Amino acid sequence: MVAKRLTVAQRKEIFRELVEIQDSLQDVRRSRQIIMEKHRITDHQLRKIEDEGIRRQWPPLDQDN
Repeated sequence: MVAKRLTVAQRKEIFRELVEIQDSLQDVRRSRQIIMEKHRITDHQLRKIEDEGIRRQWPPLDQDN
């Protein structure tokens, strides 16, 4: 799969979806697979997005519970 360039807005949306799916499924591996297939991104891209989202506290991490 060829890696595609993603905007910040796209990366934030992917991160938000990933967190929400992980929260609902409680299965990190399966949630990553779902997101990679849906957005046609590589595992490497997804891990970079995940790291960036955590580091920058992207939604939904920045929301009060």
